[in-house]
Amino acid sequence: MKDQPEPLFDAIVRIDKLPASGRSVSVDADASTREKIAKDMKLTSVERFVAELTVVPLRGGLRAQGWLKARITQPSVVTFEPISQDIDEEVDRVFLPVPHGHQAPAPGSEVFIDLEDDDFPDHIDGPEVDLSALLLETLALAIDPYPRREGEDLNALGPIGDGEESGPFAALAKLKDQDKS
Repeated sequence: MKDQPEPLFDAIVRIDKLPASGRSVSVDADASTREKIAKDMKLTSVERFVAELTVVPLRGGLRAQGWLKARITQPSVVTFEPISQDIDEEVDRVFLPVPHGHQAPAPGSEVFIDLEDDDFPDHIDGPEVDLSALLLETLALAIDPYPRREGEDLNALGPIGDGEESGPFAALAKLKDQDKS
């Protein structure tokens, strides 16, 4: 029984079989894979998903450097018209094994994480790293969360509501005005 879901595309690197000079990992997702990516990320479509990574051994783990290029389509948050976005992201991630004797923190204990550290590595269990998860994460972080066409704003939809304020503070203001009269 597997704990991990099946990757959408093959980008698994075995650390114990990685040459000292490293190796290249190329990804050019086919139509069915791009369709699955679009469905998983709730996008209208993914027209292109291409990545090139150089993977080299590093301190018992590995370092993956390269780029990801994608073209996606998603609906505008204003008019729901389709909007395309070109994504061109650099990838640079370090994967290191969990240090020997390292135990998971006890529930409720204090854990220090330095968010300013640029070289904060990902910890891995086992001899392999699934770089497909890294590439999908890179894509997800690059997607515009509020896409809209040039010049679009909510005012283009016309007046919202009947012009009268609503909500809890408007109701309190009405009560306050009643007390004054």
